[in-house]
Amino acid sequence: MTKPTRIDARFAALKEEKRPALITFITAGDPDLETSAAILAGLSKAGADVIELGMPFSDPMADGPSIQASSQRALKAGQTMVKTLKMVRDFRAHDTTTPIVLMGYYNPIYVYGNDRFIADARAAGVDGLIVVDVPPEADEELCLPALKAGLNFIRLATPTTDKARLPAVLKNTSGFLYYVSITGITGAASPVVNDVHEQVAAIKSETALPVVVGFGVRSGEQARAIVRGADGVVVGSAVVSTIEKSLNSKGQATAATPKNVHKLVQQLSSALRAD
Repeated sequence: MTKPTRIDARFAALKEEKRPALITFITAGDPDLETSAAILAGLSKAGADVIELGMPFSDPMADGPSIQASSQRALKAGQTMVKTLKMVRDFRAHDTTTPIVLMGYYNPIYVYGNDRFIADARAAGVDGLIVVDVPPEADEELCLPALKAGLNFIRLATPTTDKARLPAVLKNTSGFLYYVSITGITGAASPVVNDVHEQVAAIKSETALPVVVGFGVRSGEQARAIVRGADGVVVGSAVVSTIEKSLNSKGQATAATPKNVHKLVQQLSSALRAD
C-alpha cells in the first residue's frame, strides 16, 4: 500500500494531539438495522476515533457471551453482509473522515465471495479488515488482495505470540496492530495492566505500527490505565452490553438504546482525554 488510508491519517493526527485512540466496537444490525445505524451515526460525535463494525456470524468463536448474543440478535433481525455494507455507505454520506474497520470471521466473507466483498467494502467506504480466523499463512486468500485494493489488514497479537511468531503476524499487517490483552474470549476477564504494558513495549520495539489494546476493557478508568504506552484502546463488550441492558422485555430497542451507548462512549472519551 502506498496511499495513506483514513486509519493512517487518524493515528497521525492523534500522535500530533498526543492522545490515544478510542476504538469502539458494535455489531452491525444489533438489535435491529435502524437502531444499529443510529448508534453508528453518533459514535464519532460521542468521541470514537475509530469504529469497528462487527460482521454478524452464527459461531463467533473468539467472542464472549455479550458479543455472541449481539450477533444472534442481529441475525435474528435479518442482518446480512449487503445490509452491513449499506450501513457503511450511509455513514459515509455524513462522515468522510472517521475510519471504519469491519471485524469478524472469514465464513461470511467466503460465502459473499472474496473479490466481490473486497470491491464492495472498498466502494462502501470501509478502511480496514480484522478477520480473526485467517492466519498469516493464508495471506494470499484475503489479506494480500485486500491490501492491493487499498484496505488495511489488521492482525491480532496475543499474550502467547512469542518472538518467533511475531514477525509473521507483523509481515503484512497495516493500519495498526491489535494486542489482545488476555488469553481467552472477549469480555471474559480483566487484563493485568503491568503485563500488558510490558507486552506492548516489546511489540513496539519490533514495529512502527500503532499498537492498540483490547479485550476486557470496560471503564474509562481501566482504559486510561491500560493504554499507557499504547496508541489506543478498544472497547467492545462493554458497549454491546450497554445495548443489551437497554432492551425491553421482548429484546427490542428502546429510546434509551442509542442514547446509553453514546453516553458510555462520551465517558470513555473524556477519560482518555483527561490527561
